[in-house]
Amino acid sequence: MNIEKLFNKEVMSLDTYIMFKLKEITSKLTPELIKKNRAPISLSMGAPTANPPKALTDRLKEILDEDGIHTYSTPKGESYLRKAIAERMKKRFNVDLDADTEIFSLVGSKEGIANLVRFITTPKEYEYDKDVIMVPDPCYASYLQFIQCSGAKAYSMPLTKENNYQPNIEEIYHQILNEGYKAENIKAVFINYPNNPMGISTSKEYVKSIIDFCRKYDILLVSDAAYADLYFSEDEKPFSIFELDGAKDVGIEFYSFSKPYAITGWRLGWVCGNKDVVQRFGKGKSTIDNGIFKALQKACAEILNSEEGDKYIEEGNKGYARKQAIMVKGFKELGWEIDEKTVPHTTFYLWLPIPKRYKSAFDFCEDVLKTSGVVLVPGNAFGTHGEGFFRLSFVCSDEQLQEVIDRFKADGFTFN
Repeated sequence: MNIEKLFNKEVMSLDTYIMFKLKEITSKLTPELIKKNRAPISLSMGAPTANPPKALTDRLKEILDEDGIHTYSTPKGESYLRKAIAERMKKRFNVDLDADTEIFSLVGSKEGIANLVRFITTPKEYEYDKDVIMVPDPCYASYLQFIQCSGAKAYSMPLTKENNYQPNIEEIYHQILNEGYKAENIKAVFINYPNNPMGISTSKEYVKSIIDFCRKYDILLVSDAAYADLYFSEDEKPFSIFELDGAKDVGIEFYSFSKPYAITGWRLGWVCGNKDVVQRFGKGKSTIDNGIFKALQKACAEILNSEEGDKYIEEGNKGYARKQAIMVKGFKELGWEIDEKTVPHTTFYLWLPIPKRYKSAFDFCEDVLKTSGVVLVPGNAFGTHGEGFFRLSFVCSDEQLQEVIDRFKADGFTFN
């Protein structure tokens, strides 16, 4: 069959998602690596490796026997889940949300963001007629694929040390217009704090300036808050955009159960905020799926505001702080210049420059994998401004993290 005739050109131009691509490459190299005592250690995927809270899994087992629990749910989520989310948002951020009109369940936040992009953009052939979504650069790699697949334009907002990771959004807006794109086609601004892949946070003042910008030009603000509960310094405690005046006028925010409760495979999340956007998004969603398995919804609704759930997150964050310290110490010993005062204390990522002797992030990461069996992600997988950097995810055991440092030392992977 002629698949080029079958699939649209945007889908035909897609490559395998970077994390799955790395898994495929690693799998092929595994036998050879094991032979030389370098069995793969993956620092690529942003997926917690700990078990979920026992209270959560124990409760799920009980719920599985309830009458009616295996029937269809609803795309918007059962009322007990939406009410629990509203309670959580109030408790965590002091934000008031209407459980019926301002919250909608998701099969994971990734699915929700992908469908949002699809719903708000229209594929167009001519480049300067395309709908535009402004995205951080570097950013979660899937943003770029979602937008590409929808036939829209992902426009880069560089996150650099020079701009304090706070791009001048007004300046970029006029740059877009000067290039020939149309103001009416600039659909949304994506922000992601704490950020994947860099782990950086930002200030309320900066986010307020983005809210004001979006209100001025009638552009949707999309906040990806998947890492909002992953922090180990009260000074860097993440906040919701809805803590700021005017955010509900133009904004929606995406959340995930995956990271804080280590249930990446369960696929649960939610979108909340501007009721008109949430409700219109929901109409589109209602044509695509029939909602999340009710047993998962019920168990997660109960853990969301529980003492056990809060304690689990707190202990998990202590563990990430310890793991980050192992990696920072180790890479400093290897010659990386790391200022511990400026290392972000959020997420489970470390974003570092490649050694000076390498010309590209891909070359460095490939060399490390083939020589030491350590799986890293080249920074340019997250956008053009990621070139020259790599991301590692410190989610595996402390012993494996130390093994990574030991292998780097033994195999000559120093910064200089």
